[in-house]
Amino acid sequence: MNVLSPTRKRPMKLSTTVTLMICSVLGTVLLLVFALWFSQISNATRDGLKDTALAVARTLADTPEVKRGLTLPPDSQIIQPLAMAVMKRNHLLFAVVTDMQGIRHSHPNSQLIGQHYIGKDINPTLNGKENVAINNGALGPALRVYTPVYNDKQQQIGVVAIGVPLSKVDEQLARSRRNVLLTILFSALVCTVGTLILVRVLKEALLGLEPHEISANLKQRQAMLHSLKEGVMAVDEHGQVTLINPAARKMLQSSSGNEVDEGPLLAELKEVLQHDKPIYDQEITCNGLLLISNTVPIHRQGNIVGAISTFRDKTEVSQLLQRLDGMVNYVDALRTTSHEFMNKLHVILGLLNMKSYDKLEEYVLQTAHNYQTDIGAIQHQIKAPVVAGFLLGKIHRAKELGFTLTLAEESLVPDNVNEKQVTALVTVLGNLIENALDAMSEQPEGEVTVMLHFQNGWLSGEVSDDGPGITQANIDAIFVKGFSTKGENRGVGLFLAHQQLSALGGSISVESEPGVYTQFFVHLPWDSKRTPA
Repeated sequence: MNVLSPTRKRPMKLSTTVTLMICSVLGTVLLLVFALWFSQISNATRDGLKDTALAVARTLADTPEVKRGLTLPPDSQIIQPLAMAVMKRNHLLFAVVTDMQGIRHSHPNSQLIGQHYIGKDINPTLNGKENVAINNGALGPALRVYTPVYNDKQQQIGVVAIGVPLSKVDEQLARSRRNVLLTILFSALVCTVGTLILVRVLKEALLGLEPHEISANLKQRQAMLHSLKEGVMAVDEHGQVTLINPAARKMLQSSSGNEVDEGPLLAELKEVLQHDKPIYDQEITCNGLLLISNTVPIHRQGNIVGAISTFRDKTEVSQLLQRLDGMVNYVDALRTTSHEFMNKLHVILGLLNMKSYDKLEEYVLQTAHNYQTDIGAIQHQIKAPVVAGFLLGKIHRAKELGFTLTLAEESLVPDNVNEKQVTALVTVLGNLIENALDAMSEQPEGEVTVMLHFQNGWLSGEVSDDGPGITQANIDAIFVKGFSTKGENRGVGLFLAHQQLSALGGSISVESEPGVYTQFFVHLPWDSKRTPA
């Protein structure tokens, strides 16, 4: 029964997410600004109208005609023309002047002159205090402003009342609201355009990827970097390290602490940054390791923005080559043995046909003896198949070159479950045997002897030859990388052999007498999985 997994909700696009976030934030801010501004504008509009009305009232109160008219009867017609002119000039609802008893001396309706002023909001001003109020009088609702009138002796003789229609107040507030609303709408338009531009810039900067795609790519990149056996290190355009994967950190980390030696690699990365040219298959010695690195620049829109280096321990590469070489030699040895065996079968068949039974017996015994000497002895002494096949291949190679490779009778090597130790032994023996064969190449004959002995968890080995030997001047330098008497681009084998043995806790040393012999001594731990009989 198949269980259908629930359909995953498709993540929201970056453009939609950014637009909604910015619009919600800006919308909230603009609403708050609109509310605050509207409140302030409303108060400012009312205050402005109040101050204007007070200014008109004070000006009218200081007019000599008003002061003189208040000393005369209300129907003297001195204040009325002046009040009407001020009212029309300033678009007021009314401009009323009363005496201290509240009797009108002016009014837009001349029939109300001489009558008492309607409204208790005039009382504070009759007591000498200016007052502002909103009230509904004979002419309708209005913003009323009151100011006292004083004579030349600073004695209050009346009150000036100015009325501003509330419709004018509302009109001013509506005009202010429209200005605020237009400003808000313009700000929203600018923010919308800015949001669209921001989304476009973000999409270009993120290479058109959505956030969930970036997250998936980042997780895949991290998993890839952690799974790589090769070291990876990257720098930005200023030469600062921005990336170093666990394999690189492990290779570059010193054995004494957590410090990472990145100097040689960093120098190569900076060189690539400076010259903008890649460097391939460069050998670098770093933290006691021989590394093979490939370094290339990183470009963005035609400009160099960094560099990245991938590197691998050359020791591992050499180990693989040595193992492959051992297997190839083993296969070649088996192929050669197979051809020899077929030839021997033809000889046996011929002797049978000839009925030369005595010769046949002698030939079979000799063949068995040779097998026991060459192959049987190796298989009996060397229980590690890779090492046995490797030595068998080297024996045949030495024969092809006209030399003799002999495995000492006391040699004994049990099988080993530690692949690193087996690889190290093959690497070391391969370099020592090949160096011995090369050294004897100018001689008509020569012999290489190999002795391997296991005891108490350690394997000791000796590789000796009767070649030209090593001079005392060179004997201390043969394990240095790059030192060789065979020409350029050599001098790596013994360096790698010494490095591998040191990494395993083993050692290698040499004794030589020029023109007589050369003998190498190898000592390394050997994890035998069974005790030899």
